[in-house]
Amino acid sequence: MKELTAILVDDMPVALEMLATDISNNHPEIKIIGKAKSVVEAAKLLRKQQPDILFLDIMLGDGTGFDILEIFPDLKSKIIFVTASDAFAIKAFKFAAIDYILKPYSDEDLATSIEKAQSQIQPDKEQLHVLQEAVTAPNNKPSKISLHTSEKIIVVNIEDIIRCKSDNNYTTFYFKDSSKILVSKTLKYYADMLKEVGFLRVHQSHLVNTTFIKEFIKSDGGYLMLTEGSNIPVSVRKRTEVLEVLNSF
Repeated sequence: MKELTAILVDDMPVALEMLATDISNNHPEIKIIGKAKSVVEAAKLLRKQQPDILFLDIMLGDGTGFDILEIFPDLKSKIIFVTASDAFAIKAFKFAAIDYILKPYSDEDLATSIEKAQSQIQPDKEQLHVLQEAVTAPNNKPSKISLHTSEKIIVVNIEDIIRCKSDNNYTTFYFKDSSKILVSKTLKYYADMLKEVGFLRVHQSHLVNTTFIKEFIKSDGGYLMLTEGSNIPVSVRKRTEVLEVLNSF
């Protein structure tokens, strides 16, 4: 097995040593060539040599992991983001569609992240921007989301999404410009993620951006007319919730 090099960055000494110990004990194929507790220390290490894998904590005492990535825009290392069990951070990673390991992590979590890092495509700058925006301004509603298709990852403006429709274990996104994107995650995944930014699950198969609701038609079991002309059925059990949302406008 090919030996890989790694640099670990975490501002908590206990967490840093624990990660180093876990890697040394369980992953002998990885050689730790440096450890850093700050942006400054990490920058000094990375100027000397770039590892195969960079284990990077997000929030550091003198800045963030993003500061390191801005200092080294052409960094070739595969990045494994490590973050504390924080609801804002988890949300940020989901919107950016970037993998991470969550402290406290299990041996299996660490092994999976290393395996992914060896084969993963690096997050592009737009994805990292989505992550940075969500992490550094947690009280602001996210304005973009990264969508995984079978061929690529596309970063889109949330305000351009009209609706989403379930397609078994996939979800189709419909946009203002009449385009659509098929994404390899379930509608429930996106319903949970987007509910705080104005999206409403109105049916088992439909999630709508409330900005585009034009009318609620009570006949024929009840359905929504959207501003671009589509009609979306409202399930019986969602009817009360839909009416409450519309009455709050």
